[in-house]
Amino acid sequence: MDIIDNIKDAAQSAGEKIADVASDLKDKASDLADKAGDKIDEIKADAEVKKAEAEKAATEVKNDAKEELRKDE
Repeated sequence: MDIIDNIKDAAQSAGEKIADVASDLKDKASDLADKAGDKIDEIKADAEVKKAEAEKAATEVKNDAKEELRKDE
């Protein structure tokens, strides 16, 4: 019976180690997914800032053109 108990203990220990490794891998994958999501959010925010800057520049050009037209009148 000692051999069977030793085998059971070894199997249980191996199962626990596998579960720990799987949990660690899951945590790492989750961390990587979070980082990727953060990077995507950062890129989107940068794009929104650039869009707003472009719209501002376009408005300034339009206003300058209107001002020039008013001067010509």
